[in-house]
Amino acid sequence: MFDELGSRLDAALKKLRERGVLTEPMIKDGLREVRRVLLEADVNFQVTRDFLERVQQRALGEAVLKAVSPGQQIVKIVHDELARLFGEGRPTLAVHGTRASVVLMVGLQGSGKTTTAAKLARRIGRGGAKPMLAACDLQRPAAIDQLRTLGGQVGVPVVAGEFGADPVAAARRAKDEANAGGFSVLIVDTAGRLQIDDRLMEELTAIKKAVEPSEILFVADAMTGQEAVTIAQGFDQALGITGVIMTKMDGDARGGAALSIRGVTGKPIKFIGVGEGMDDLEPADPERLAGRILQMGDVVGLVERAQVAMDQEEQAKLEAKMLGKGGGRFTLEDFLVAMRQVQRMGPLEQLLKMIPGAGKLKIPGGSVDPKRFKHVEAIILSMTPEERRKPDLLNSSRKMRVAKGSGRPVAEVNRLLKQFKEMEAFMKQMRGMMGGMKGMKGLPFGS
Repeated sequence: MFDELGSRLDAALKKLRERGVLTEPMIKDGLREVRRVLLEADVNFQVTRDFLERVQQRALGEAVLKAVSPGQQIVKIVHDELARLFGEGRPTLAVHGTRASVVLMVGLQGSGKTTTAAKLARRIGRGGAKPMLAACDLQRPAAIDQLRTLGGQVGVPVVAGEFGADPVAAARRAKDEANAGGFSVLIVDTAGRLQIDDRLMEELTAIKKAVEPSEILFVADAMTGQEAVTIAQGFDQALGITGVIMTKMDGDARGGAALSIRGVTGKPIKFIGVGEGMDDLEPADPERLAGRILQMGDVVGLVERAQVAMDQEEQAKLEAKMLGKGGGRFTLEDFLVAMRQVQRMGPLEQLLKMIPGAGKLKIPGGSVDPKRFKHVEAIILSMTPEERRKPDLLNSSRKMRVAKGSGRPVAEVNRLLKQFKEMEAFMKQMRGMMGGMKGMKGLPFGS
């Protein structure tokens, strides 16, 4: 997400960051390079101009702090103004009250609207609310079936109209059922078109009048670039959207639409789709998104992913073994459990970019191959339970058997065992360090 834009902005700001003294001509020259990067990333021209005017005004007007270099101050100003492009504060959904709040999902066909509706229901359900989905795209049988399938995956009931029936009546009936069933949020999936037309807008306007939504969320495909901004304007003029959800941000999107859409429409981006899984919908926190673009990481986002993906009971057992508590020993079985939990959090390359500074590290081999996890899993599962608990039992003949069973060369088996021994040694060092901190109050590892 924002990978190309982030790396190019980082390169543009590098010269400013490294200077001990900055003059007005230096600042203007550096910001010209930033301007070029933003325009090439497909950021709206007017949004780019306003953004750079604010950055330059602040950079030339603020007093230089003695504890911070001028270059670092400019990076901070750029960060603040990038966050401002996304909105003011962390966006929230207007879902409250004693009756079901209605969230109307709108957008063009192919933007990921139906999948995003299910992801949003999943997220709302995790927050303690009771969501329901309504299938009101009655022109395509596949859309009805898709929402039913996705609803089953996320454990959310789906009310669906009949193919070819009146979508307005279907939406009204869904709201009545949501209120009768005690549901707190009704998410309505509506029809889309390949482009905006009068018939679509008339249908959506009628649904809006029938269900009186508290939120109208425009689902935008980030891959369409500035076209997404233009389409958002059209939906806003017709319906008065309250927010935007950007999808496919994990693909090759240059990021221009995400940075432009609020500046042009005045409506905040509320969520961002970062993958195909049902948990891959993240809140569009302006500060955190700006940090990701400037390659500062996103620790809060990383923690949130871990909370969703990781089994808390398994996590507690792993932590106890890794810290040497309770007499347990960290084994290859535990290593496999830990690896599977990390996999559920998303691609490793994506996770590294959320750790401050780690995103700039060069990964051996150039990239993290997801197949490598599968290979490691196959090797461990080809061992006997005793061998997983006691890797020292693996002599040459046993290694050959494991290699044959996993379909991997013996060299890979040896490499895995070597890495496991290195991890054991590292954990022993960490235990020693933590033991030395006992009694030191106020420290994270102190008792």
